[in-house]
Amino acid sequence: MCGRSSLTKIEKEIEARFHATFYSEELERYNPLPNFNVAPTHMVPVITNAEPDHLHIYRWGLIPFWAKDKSIGAKMINARVETLMEKTAYKNLLASRRCIVPMDGFYEWKTTGKIKTPFRIVTTDQDIFSVAGLWDIWHVPETGEIIRSFTVITTAPNRMMEKIHDRMPAILLPENEKLWLDKEIKADEAVQLIIPYPSEYMNAYEVSEKVNNVRANDPSLILPVNSSSKVTQTSLF
Repeated sequence: MCGRSSLTKIEKEIEARFHATFYSEELERYNPLPNFNVAPTHMVPVITNAEPDHLHIYRWGLIPFWAKDKSIGAKMINARVETLMEKTAYKNLLASRRCIVPMDGFYEWKTTGKIKTPFRIVTTDQDIFSVAGLWDIWHVPETGEIIRSFTVITTAPNRMMEKIHDRMPAILLPENEKLWLDKEIKADEAVQLIIPYPSEYMNAYEVSEKVNNVRANDPSLILPVNSSSKVTQTSLF
């Protein structure tokens, strides 16, 4: 799964990367940047196929339009690519409501016996990468308030990630980002864009257990636990 990530860049860096702009009122309302420990229920920048030239702030944890209450979002932070075309809730969104979730890293825990060690995983070929997602709009029954939310798509791990975990977020190749947001691309075509990101363009390093606490949010979370060590794949395992 993918249950924790980071986006430590400021708005101008994100806008430059995606050639898209934030709405100032959303930034003023949520002020989510930078975030060193993004978790479900957080308000997170996304780019949707409805407005590919703008960045919006959506809630992590999909609340489908048909949901009775928002608690379902806690169970829908991830969507497995293998079942997107099978589950009605996801298949419909795959056809009509795709989004990109910008990240500059994500966290995963390597389990060895009873010990869980946190790692931060980054891409080495780009400072900010895109993860494929799906979004929806839900109206609070009691008040009519609109909540826009999303889920992160996950896929099988590449050779590097399989040493840490059996899933990884669906990082899009840069050349596939516009295609993923293209309204003319059908669901069965869109799902073909999701493949494990190449291992040679990814890196992982151990980080402090402070990241286990979702309330922790400062630059020390993204530092290697041994500040003198190099951040390389070969030093990990």
